[in-house]
Amino acid sequence: MRPAYHSGLRQLVKRYERNPILSPEKWPYRVNAVLNPGAVQFQGRTLLLVRVEDCRGFSHLTVAASEDGKEQWEINPFPSLAAEEQFAEEQWGLEDPRIVWLEEEKCYAITYVSFSKGGPLVSLALTENFKEFVKYGPLLPPEDKDAALFPRRFRADGGKRYALIHRPIIRGEAHIWISFSPDLRHWGDHQILLPVRPGWWDQHRVGLGTPPVATPYGWLIFYHGVRHTASGSLYRVGAALLDLEDPRRVLCRTEEWIMSPQEPYELLGDVPGVVFPTGIIVDEEKNEIRLYYGAADRCVGLAFLRYREFLEHLVEEKTV
Repeated sequence: MRPAYHSGLRQLVKRYERNPILSPEKWPYRVNAVLNPGAVQFQGRTLLLVRVEDCRGFSHLTVAASEDGKEQWEINPFPSLAAEEQFAEEQWGLEDPRIVWLEEEKCYAITYVSFSKGGPLVSLALTENFKEFVKYGPLLPPEDKDAALFPRRFRADGGKRYALIHRPIIRGEAHIWISFSPDLRHWGDHQILLPVRPGWWDQHRVGLGTPPVATPYGWLIFYHGVRHTASGSLYRVGAALLDLEDPRRVLCRTEEWIMSPQEPYELLGDVPGVVFPTGIIVDEEKNEIRLYYGAADRCVGLAFLRYREFLEHLVEEKTV
């Protein structure tokens, strides 16, 4: 019988006492829900690119910015990135952005979910200022979600390649995959990175949460794990470290979840029982990680972790 395992990681996660930080009631125009934001430090402020669901059920992306990343959010009075007719895959909206700074291109890459009758798929847009966006269209066939690029390319086979973490659905299976490309358009060398774990808290589906962040110990990622229960699907949060030079190599993965729905705004909403991190800000000087997450598919929450202590605990975890 497996011995009980006690992790100190969960105790390092602290929710912001004034959560939720963003909600439909705070929005400058009529919406049903605001959730699952991408996050980045931009021009000295925290910028969130928030998924906004309108009252038809379709989503677009809107910028909200704050000096401290906690309060006094300035929200664009109109959508920042929305569906366009020439992109048929966006017919039913744009969802769940992740943002990284591409070092070589000197611009921000936004991976998001395009949704239409053809199914959900991963699309890409580039921007320098979060006002003008260049859309690349879909990267991979449907059904695919929960994607982010790495902020730099990796050397392999005599060249340098981009890497993408994503979550296709294949034969009903929902594992986290990694793929590679020489040009952001043609993708190959697909392989499973983090599989579901039968019997565990993440046994039915796993998907990338936050984009990969380089640390002294490896690429840090947070992910969501799903377990189906008698009252519906329960979304919790785990973490993993990937090798800095070969991100296909998983160095460690949390055995226990580190965050689960507990607060009323996480338990009651359009989809009850969901914590869904998509945005991350690391401040090494403050020794702080800020996680921005969707709560119950209705509002946005913020959680804090002590950066160095969290990494030190995480490297002690097993790869399972």
